[in-house]
Amino acid sequence: MDFFKKLSKSGNKTQGASSAQESKMPKTEVHDTIDFETPRPDKGDVKRVTVLIVGAGSRGICYTYYALNFPKRMKVVGAVDPRASVKEMLKLMHRIDEDKYFDDWREAAERERFAEAVIIATPDRLHKDPAIAFAKKGYHILLEKPMAVTPEDCCEIVNACKENGVILAVGHVMRYHPISRRTKELLDSGVIGDIVHIQHMEPIGYWHFAHSYVRGNWRNEEESTFALLAKSCHDIDLICFWMGNRRCVKVSSFGTLSHFTKENQPEGASSRCLDCSVEEACPYSAQKVYLKKALRGSFGWPVSVVCSNGVDDIESLTDALKTGPYGRCVYECDNDVVSNQVVNMEFEGGQTAAFTMMAFTRDLGARKTTIYGTKGELRCTGGGPIQVFDFVTNKETQYQAKIVGFMPMQLSAHGGADYYLIDSFISAVANNDPSLIISGPDETLRSHLLVFQAEKSRLENRVVHIDKDGQ
Repeated sequence: MDFFKKLSKSGNKTQGASSAQESKMPKTEVHDTIDFETPRPDKGDVKRVTVLIVGAGSRGICYTYYALNFPKRMKVVGAVDPRASVKEMLKLMHRIDEDKYFDDWREAAERERFAEAVIIATPDRLHKDPAIAFAKKGYHILLEKPMAVTPEDCCEIVNACKENGVILAVGHVMRYHPISRRTKELLDSGVIGDIVHIQHMEPIGYWHFAHSYVRGNWRNEEESTFALLAKSCHDIDLICFWMGNRRCVKVSSFGTLSHFTKENQPEGASSRCLDCSVEEACPYSAQKVYLKKALRGSFGWPVSVVCSNGVDDIESLTDALKTGPYGRCVYECDNDVVSNQVVNMEFEGGQTAAFTMMAFTRDLGARKTTIYGTKGELRCTGGGPIQVFDFVTNKETQYQAKIVGFMPMQLSAHGGADYYLIDSFISAVANNDPSLIISGPDETLRSHLLVFQAEKSRLENRVVHIDKDGQ
C-alpha cells in the first residue's frame, strides 16, 4: 500500500517550467487516477469458480495465485502436467485430489466435466487440440497466447467455442495493462481528435531475446512458431484495440535474423559458456544471464526456467548449464526466428500504424507508443505516465494508470495486467457474462489473422491486401 501512496503523491506534482520560460513552454497538468476505492473481488456474496489447469509452466502457475489470494472467487480443482516436482508443488498450493491430477490433458478431457473453466497454458503448438476438446466438454476457456500457430487452427478454436456456447478469453495481457486501457479510454474520449497514425515499438531486451528466442522454447519456428506471433502478437493486438472497429486493409513487413549466427561467433569462443575463454566479453554469456544472478540468491525467472527439475540451487543450475540448452553459445544454437521486424498497416479510412519488434535493446518490455491525432498527440513509455499534448490549448496533460491498491505481488507482472486478465475471466464465468472480457474470440481472431498476414508479407516480400474475412 505504501508503494501506491508514493505513486499517488508523486502523481500530484505538476511539472511546470520556470517563470522565465513559462510563456514559451507548454503547460503541464497531471491527472492522478491511482485507485484505492475499488473493493476486493472477494468482498460480499460472490460465486466461486472451479478451474482446471492444463500446463503448469510459469504462465499456468501464475494464474493459480488468484485462487490463493481470493479463495472465495476461484478454486483450482485439477491440473495437468507430467513433471513430478510441479505435481507436488500444486498439491501443496491447492490441495488437489490425487485423482484430479493428470500427466496428459486427454485423460482429463475424457472425464465428465469436473470444473467450470480450464486455463490452457501448454506450449504454443499444443493449444488447438485441448482447446477444442474442452470446449466440447462445456468448459469455459482461458487460452494463453498465441491461440494457435496457423490461421486455420485459430478459426477452428473460435468456432468450437461458439458452437458449444462457452466463453473464450485469450491471454492478451497487454489489453488488460492499466496503461493500455487508459490509453483506449483517452482515445475514445476524443482527447486527440481522430487517430491518424500509431507508432509502436516493443523492446524485447538483448539478454531476454537470447534467453527465449535463441536458446529457449521459442527459438525455432518448426518447434514453436515465428517470432512475430510468439512475442509480438500482443502488440499487433494492441494496435487493433486502439484503432477500434477499423479494419486493417493492407500490411507490409520486413525482418531478419541478425547477429545470432555462426558467422558472428567470436574467435576462440566455445560451444558452452561455462568453459568459454571469451565469455567475459560476451553480453549474452550464460554465466552473466543465469549463474551470477543465482550467486546473488536470485532463482526467479529466468533462472527458474533453466532449473526445470524444480530444485533451485547452484549445483543444479551449473549442471543444467553444462548439459542443457541454456548453457549453449548463442552463436551455435538451432535458432531461426527473426531478431528484428517492422510491420506497416493501413486501416479503413486511411489511418496507418507502424510497429517495430527489436531484440537489441537495453529496455525489456517497456513499450514505446506515440499516437498522432487531428487535435493532439499521445505519448507513453512503459508504465507511464501517458502524456497528451493538446494542439488547441498548447497544454500537456499527464495521466497515470488506475491500479488497485490490493494488487497481489504474484499477479503484478505486466503492470498488473496478469491480475486484471484473470479477474475479468473469473468474473465473466461467475456471471455468465462474456462482455466482461476484452480479449474475446472475435477481436483476438482478427488480430491473430493480421499477424499471419504480416508474416506472409515478410516471407513473400510484398504488400498483402486483406479482405473482410482477414484473408
